[in-house]
Amino acid sequence: MSENNTIKEMCREERPYEKCEQYGAENLTDAELLAVLLRTGTKGENSLQLAQKILHPDFIQDGILSIHQWSLEQLIGLKGIGKVKAVQILCLSELAKRLSKAEARKRLDFSAPETIARYYMEDMRHRNREIMKLLFLNTKSRFLGENDISVGTVNSTLVSPREIFVEALRKNAVSVILLHNHPSGDPTPSKDDVLVTKRVHEAGEIIGIDLLDHIIIGDNCFISLREKGFFD
Repeated sequence: MSENNTIKEMCREERPYEKCEQYGAENLTDAELLAVLLRTGTKGENSLQLAQKILHPDFIQDGILSIHQWSLEQLIGLKGIGKVKAVQILCLSELAKRLSKAEARKRLDFSAPETIARYYMEDMRHRNREIMKLLFLNTKSRFLGENDISVGTVNSTLVSPREIFVEALRKNAVSVILLHNHPSGDPTPSKDDVLVTKRVHEAGEIIGIDLLDHIIIGDNCFISLREKGFFD
């Protein structure tokens, strides 16, 4: 296929839409799936070539996961991507995250850190800044809600045990779970992560609200500080 071939100039069995219709969506490549959603390209660049540019930008090397990294402004800056297509791509990214989260929710168990990590993984693994969440549970370890308590590098000066437990008392929580991401993709706890965990755990013992765990999300991986023995 030459650089300037339109989709209509391609053999019928090679066109993404017709290929999906004949063989099923599971037989399309990532670029072909995205091309079907884009529908049209621009002068000198068909929808399939435009999809390749979105999936394999110079600043990201994650293939299909690159979709989660684009901002509205970056997408609109691409030749052939106007505001409508940019919004469609962002909505596709969000829909993928919600589908993953909905599937993980079926197995969500707040006594099992791997199910908690799986539930929050797609929300948090693609963030470019650290975000710490606080999960509130009742006496039966049922979910009462969550709050974002810090955005940016997690350290002992930003995360206040007082603020954590004031909010927990407001929600009548008897236990809490800390959860945050590492944008580097490596969930290995830092010194500040360990210090925050220790301070919150000790304060919770005094107040009577248990810190059940502190889970760190990496790139499709996680670490539970309780499982690693930091609560001993």
